[in-house]
Amino acid sequence: MGRIEARLAELSITLTDPAAPAGAYVPAIVDGNHVLTSGQLPMVDGALPATGHVGSEVEPEQAKDLARVCAINALAAIRSAIGDLDKVEQVVKVVGFVSSAPDFTGQPGVINGASELLGEVFGAAGEHARSAVGVAALPLGAPVEVEVTVRISD
Repeated sequence: MGRIEARLAELSITLTDPAAPAGAYVPAIVDGNHVLTSGQLPMVDGALPATGHVGSEVEPEQAKDLARVCAINALAAIRSAIGDLDKVEQVVKVVGFVSSAPDFTGQPGVINGASELLGEVFGAAGEHARSAVGVAALPLGAPVEVEVTVRISD
């Protein structure tokens, strides 16, 4: 078991296979020394645990937990592309989309769920640049979606 897999076990996180794409794309792609994930929804056992807009149908704390699930799903997609998460040298960028009620402005707090998870898993290598964007709707009615870009070793 590698260092990152051991850390995931310490955190009681089990990575599953990435969700099947809902369109004409792949879950993650290697581009040189970077891996870019497609947008990851908070799928658990093939279903969304919640749907709706954050700030109306979905509470911000629940959405933060769902962003954490998105990051876990991104790690699964990255692992599927490179085979071993110990190859990750740095989390470079996280982009989070929050399906937001019209007056909701707490997108950064929601996406902290993903950012904090990456810090727990990778330590200093989990520090990253980030965008947290409010949107009118996300695929399947998901409250949150997260993309992750990492730099990997050769």
